[in-house]
Amino acid sequence: MKKSVVALTSLALLFGFCAPVFAQPSSRAVETFIVDDFDNKGEKNAYQNMAGTELWTWGVQTSRFIEEGFPKKDFVPGQPNSLRVLNRDKNAEPKVLGIKTKFARKGENWFELYPEVDGKPYEIPFVGTCTQIDFWVWGANYLYYIDILVRDSDGRVHTLPAGNLAFNGWKNVIVTVPTSIRQHSRLRSGPDTMMFVGFRVRTDPDEFVDDFNIFFDQLKYTTNTLSNIFDGYELKDIDFGDSSSSSSSEDAK
Repeated sequence: MKKSVVALTSLALLFGFCAPVFAQPSSRAVETFIVDDFDNKGEKNAYQNMAGTELWTWGVQTSRFIEEGFPKKDFVPGQPNSLRVLNRDKNAEPKVLGIKTKFARKGENWFELYPEVDGKPYEIPFVGTCTQIDFWVWGANYLYYIDILVRDSDGRVHTLPAGNLAFNGWKNVIVTVPTSIRQHSRLRSGPDTMMFVGFRVRTDPDEFVDDFNIFFDQLKYTTNTLSNIFDGYELKDIDFGDSSSSSSSEDAK
C-alpha cells in the first residue's frame, strides 16, 4: 500500500513539474524558402519579400580591368538534372541566369551579382534565423572563387566563402551561416533580419580571364521561422502616433 502511495505521489509530482514545459509553444519551425529560381526570362522576379512590396531583377558590377562590352548577362534555357524531376509541368522551359566575363589581364579581378530594384541595389531580407544558404552553380573548371555576401542586423557586410569553381557542370553549393552573425537587432529601431546582398566571384591571380561563363539556378535558404517570435510579438511595432498629444489636448479642455 505504501509503495502504491509513493508511486502515485511521484507521478503527480512529475506531471506537476513537466506540465508547464509541455504547455510552452514551440520555438522551432524549420522551413526552406526559394529566393529565386531564375525562371523569369529577364522580367521582374515573381518572388516578393515578406512585406510583399518589392520585385527585383539582377545587376552585375565588376572590377576595373573588364573588357569593353562585358559583362554580358542573360536568362538562358537550362536546369540541373537533379531539379528536372521536380518539374510539375513537363512542358516547362526552365531558365538559368548566365554571366559572361572577359578581363584585360590576369590578377585579382572580380565581379558581383546582386538583386536590384529600379536600377539600384536591393538587399533581400531573410525570414527568421537563417542556418544555411544553398544554390546551384555551373562551373567551367576555372580556378575562380565564389562568396555569398550578407548584411547583419548591425549593418556590417559579411563574406561567406562558398568554395571554388574548378569543376565542370552543375554543383549544388551549401553554405552554413555562422552563429556569430547577428541576424536580429535587439533594438526596436534596428533591422529585423539579416539581408542577402549578393554573390561575388573572384579570379585566382594566375588563372586565365579571357573567356569565362557561369550560370546560377535555384537560390534558397533554410531557416528557423520562430526563432525571433515571442509571447506579445505583435506589440513590438505598435505605433502610438499622436495619442499622447491628443490626450494632452483633451486634458487641457
